[in-house]
Formats: sequence, C-alpha cells, structure tokens
Amino acid sequence: MTEQNQEIIVYSTTWCSDCKRAKKFFGEQRIPYVNIDIEENPEAVAEVEKINDGRRSVPTIVFPDGSILVEPSNAELAAKMGLQTEAKRKFYDVIIVGGGPTGLTAAIYLAREGKDTLVIERGALGGQVGMTQSLDNFPGFDKGISGNEFADRLSNQARRFGVEILQANDVASIEREDSGYLCVTTRNKKSYGCKAVLYATGAHYRRLGVPGEDDLVGSSVHFCATCDGAFYVGKKLLVVGGGNSGFEEGLFLTKFARQVDIVEYMPEVKASTIVQEKVASMPNMQVTVNHAIKQLNVKERKKLKAVVVEDRATGETKEWEYDGLFIFIGLDPNSEVLKGKVELDKFGFVVTDKTLHTGFKGVFAAGDVRSGSTKQAAAAAGEGATAALMIRDYLREIG
Repeated sequence: MTEQNQEIIVYSTTWCSDCKRAKKFFGEQRIPYVNIDIEENPEAVAEVEKINDGRRSVPTIVFPDGSILVEPSNAELAAKMGLQTEAKRKFYDVIIVGGGPTGLTAAIYLAREGKDTLVIERGALGGQVGMTQSLDNFPGFDKGISGNEFADRLSNQARRFGVEILQANDVASIEREDSGYLCVTTRNKKSYGCKAVLYATGAHYRRLGVPGEDDLVGSSVHFCATCDGAFYVGKKLLVVGGGNSGFEEGLFLTKFARQVDIVEYMPEVKASTIVQEKVASMPNMQVTVNHAIKQLNVKERKKLKAVVVEDRATGETKEWEYDGLFIFIGLDPNSEVLKGKVELDKFGFVVTDKTLHTGFKGVFAAGDVRSGSTKQAAAAAGEGATAALMIRDYLREIG
C-alpha cells in the first residue's frame, strides 16, 4: 500500500460469516470503518491477494497505523482496539452487568461511596443512547448532545471515580456460591465474585421476523443508522417504524440517502408532533401507514431486491424497491441470563420490588431491562442512581 489509511478498512464479502462477525464487532463498539466488498471491486481483490501472498482471505482488516489483521477473532480485535476484556481483581463489592446510562450512573454513585465496582459491557459503552444521533431531552444539555459524546462523558466520569470497566465481554451466568457470595462468569470463562449484582443490560432492537430478513441482516437490513447510514450515499432507503426512533433515525439517514421513506404497520404513527413536522418538511421523505411487510426478496450476493408489503386496508400486495432497510419497531429485553432465576413479565422484562431487588437475593435490576421502566435515557440514569442507593443499603444490611 502506497500511503497510510486514515480509517479502518474491512475487505469482505457478503457471504463470509467471519466478515459479518468482525463488522458486527465494530458496529457494537461504535468503531467507524469502511467496508469494501471484494466481489464488487477488482482492485480490492488484488490488494487482498497482495497482502495475503496470493490468497483471497477475508476479512482482511487494515488499520490506520498500517497494521493488518486477517480473519481475526473478537478477542484479537478487542486487543487491537485497546479494550480491557479481563478484570484486574477476582472479587468486587458490586458487579454491574451493562454499561449504558443505568449501569454507568450506578457505578459512579457506588464508586463515590467507596465500593469496589466492576462494569461488564458486551458492546460499546452508553448502550442504545450511544447510537443516538442527538440527545435533546436529557436535562442539563440545553443545546442537545450527540449520543456518542454523552456516552464518552459518562464512561470517562465513571473511570475518574475508579470504576473498572470491561468491554466486548458477555456475561454467561450469575450463580450463588456455597460461600454465599455471587459469582459472575463471562463467555470467555472468567469468573468474578461479588456481594451484589446490578443487572442493567437494557434491550435490543426487535426484528420483523419475515422471510428473507435473516439473509439480509448486515448487508441490506440494519438497526443502527449511525453505524450503517454512510453505506447508502445517493441510495433509496426504507425505515420501518413510525415511532420517535423511526422518524429521528430517518431524518438522520437523509444526510446520506437521496430518498428515505417510512412505513408504519398501524393506521397512525406514534412519533411526537415535532418530529412528524420535521419529516413532513423534508422533500425527500414520505410516510406510509397501515402497511405490513410480508417478505424481503433477496437477489444474488445477498442484497435486497424488493420489499413485499400488504395494504392492511385493502389486502393488496405490492413490491417496493429499495437499496436498504432500517428497522426501528421496538425493543426486546436482554434478560436471557436471568431466565429461570428471577420473575419475568409476559414480555421478558425483569420484575423487581420497589427497591429494584429481584427475587434472586443480591441481584438488582434497573433501566430498560426492568419491567415497568420508561425506556428513556434520563429515566435510565435515574434508575441507576436509585439502584446504587438501594444496593448501598443492602450491603450495609448483609455486613
């Protein structure tokens, strides 16, 4: 390569599972990268062969410092990006599972109380908030703040008070040991003991569940406009979901795409009046209601060919042609680790008492994963503070 790249370049193909995994890693960690499909770019094929002594090995990832990783594991990617994936100690007063506004706020409060606190987060710090283009309704930011900057400030503040943070790490189990302490084990088989756990894993974007969707996730179907919008410069996009998220992310996507339309299943959208007015003022946006997506037709190389929709009023079936699909139809809780251990409501959200304590002694839950939470960033931070105070009182009780 004749000159040093200023950004991460991922040479990939649409059929390569390791390529999807690597791109998912970068997306989850909110690390920007440029994706180059070598099947659509002969010059890229030559570059990959040059790097790999004639082999077409993908993903081949070129970093700004000139270093290269070929078919790397997530652990290798985490090490390259300087992410801490293993804790310095074996025992903590409190382990917080989840590094969003709830978990990080709780960590700040607990650390300031002198409690040894470990935060374990599978994705980027800040959670869903970190992927929000603009946070306009969080108290104290009169001119708004980008989700990414808010997440950075929150994590920096936690570290300033001595909170230890692990990233790119999944929690596999939470168990009680014979000693009476809780044991949190990660996917990489590292176990850490503690007196209390705060489960603040949040929620994830819901899928459509229609034929063709699974084949297109990561190539033509997306759930994060900030992560993937730049791939669609000059293209035509369809946003699914008529709530605030769908409208706000749709507006953001107009920075790249020439046309961004929104489709809503119900007869009326749920977005706030102010964002509806913004969308209505955009000449390259159109909203269609009372239509159900029935299928996504896939063309060669796993690209979107057409969106099959049904007019729910007439029963008429139509085919819409778009280059990509962004889905914002709600959230499902990340409560898998606690299934069978605590009470969950009918939607899978964690049930707690008024002190945010679950039925599993020493395990608290707060934020979007908790049943009855409001799914707002300010409320999530507030629950984090409340949970920290409740955990403080609990630690006093058990001595």
